Amino acid sequence: MADDDEPTFETTESGSSHTYPQQCGELRKGSMVMIKGKACKVAEISTSKTGKHGHAKAHIVALDIFTGKKYEDLCPTSHNMEIPFTKRTEYQLLSADDQTGEVSLLLESGETKDDLNLPTFVTTGEPTDEDKKVVEDIMKMQEDGDSILVAVLSAIGQEKIVGAKKMQ
Repeated sequence: MADDDEPTFETTESGSSHTYPQQCGELRKGSMVMIKGKACKVAEISTSKTGKHGHAKAHIVALDIFTGKKYEDLCPTSHNMEIPFTKRTEYQLLSADDQTGEVSLLLESGETKDDLNLPTFVTTGEPTDEDKKVVEDIMKMQEDGDSILVAVLSAIGQEKIVGAKKMQ
């Protein structure tokens, strides 16, 4: 057989889902969950026993990790819910422009990542107070000439800068 007959795989990404199933009864405060198609962090969860033949239900209050918007859901504890795969990565900041919102980050490979904006430049909704504080911190550290590490949270194909600190 010739080598040409072998399939070639361009990426190692499996193309799998951005989420995995988990039983609703196993959710805790602080865990991630998908509500109405949004990646959320559980703020409150309470369970209630129902009648003789009913299921115990969980009442979930969660905040969208990208917009801070509050979502609620009611789900039987025995049913599965979608849980997003979330990843927090730290990159070195090369430059940030508070007028345009453009950010340039340095990847470990030495290449630059230029597809992110400052957290106050949001496409949907209003920036949260935390977003404004992160931008203030970044701009102040940049003015002081510090080397800055920014934390980027990624889930369900979205990314957002969620924190910044000085490099040691």
